[in-house]
Amino acid sequence: MDKLTQPFSNVQMELLKVFSYNLENSELLELKKVIANYFAQRAIKAANKVWDEKGWTDDDVDRMLNTKMKR
Repeated sequence: MDKLTQPFSNVQMELLKVFSYNLENSELLELKKVIANYFAQRAIKAANKVWDEKGWTDDDVDRMLNTKMKR
């Protein structure tokens, strides 16, 4: 018999437990901003890591922006 998989991720389950009540619209908007900021900061940190590992300069980035790059 196949093992049943959980339909939600661990993050979704935790949020469901924590927020099992309704928020005011303003509170919901504030929460969305906090979550968006969290993921934006993670993306910035990852990008900075690659930047440092590659030793890129502003000139390198300008060149990349003006070049058609294929995967």
